[in-house]
Amino acid sequence: MDIFGESFVLTHTEPGKFCVERVTKGSVTVRSTFLPDRPGSVVYTEGRDYVVDDAKGTLARTPGSRIPDFATNPLFGQKDFDHTKFPGFTNHPWFVWADYKTPEKISWARRNGQTRSLAEVKKKLLAGGPFKIVSYGDSITAGGEASEQALRFQWRWAVSLGKKFPKAAITIEDLSLSGYTSRQGIDWFDKKPESLRPVTTLGTCEKPDLVLVGFGMNDHNRGSVEPEVFKNNLVTLTKLIRERKDASVVLFSAFPPNDDWHYGTHRMAQFATATKQAASEAGCAYVDVFSTWEQVLRRKDQPSLLGNNINHPNDFGHWLYAQAFEAVQWPA
Repeated sequence: MDIFGESFVLTHTEPGKFCVERVTKGSVTVRSTFLPDRPGSVVYTEGRDYVVDDAKGTLARTPGSRIPDFATNPLFGQKDFDHTKFPGFTNHPWFVWADYKTPEKISWARRNGQTRSLAEVKKKLLAGGPFKIVSYGDSITAGGEASEQALRFQWRWAVSLGKKFPKAAITIEDLSLSGYTSRQGIDWFDKKPESLRPVTTLGTCEKPDLVLVGFGMNDHNRGSVEPEVFKNNLVTLTKLIRERKDASVVLFSAFPPNDDWHYGTHRMAQFATATKQAASEAGCAYVDVFSTWEQVLRRKDQPSLLGNNINHPNDFGHWLYAQAFEAVQWPA
């Protein structure tokens, strides 16, 4: 199995864990950018900058490493932190990205049968011609901390769909509401506030075939709603999309934000369950992002996956989202 661009933040000479328990000897390459062809990308040297323990599946800085030491990040070691007190917070300057091989065969995303709810979608894709996907959700759905559009999870998934259904001309439009909740997703279906221009809304967009709905991160925060209310919002939103746009819907869960962040309620498992329940009640498809991250976090530390060290996935995190989408089982 080959893994591309797994992300790490590394502290002192303490080992960081790969997603897998064993790494193929001599297969690891570590660099400073997710994509190797980016200007200024630095390829680090094993022995000089880092050491790999193949048997334990770990990566560590050397004492004189050129790899940035995460201990210098302002949020390092902070507990119950309020991000507003740390201007300019980010993890991007500290990330390194590793390609490697492993003798293990692992799927972090569980197979997810959605055959009944995706029958109409498959029919359209097989028929070929224009097929429009619209994504609608919070800042993660809007792209989060992905370094470029092509690396966002919905664009990655579209590439995969294009290979499965080569007759379909798939396009994507994102109409997300960064920083907002499922309630705003309903309230602003037709008209966004002036501060959220451009004026295109889900209600006014042209003929979507499939709408990917991804709220939950902001709904889960302190001072927001209970999971039951969130579930009902998603059901209402799904009905709106069907009635007004005649489009199929996929609801997808979010992942747990940083456990040390002050504003999280640390109940994302409940909100993921609520998303799954909403999909069942509304009779639409569900993508299980939460359990995919849960599997990866059995070994990985959270900061290694978070672009802002709070609640935005980095490029590798968007790849994990895409894995959850690709684990969906289509009708035969």
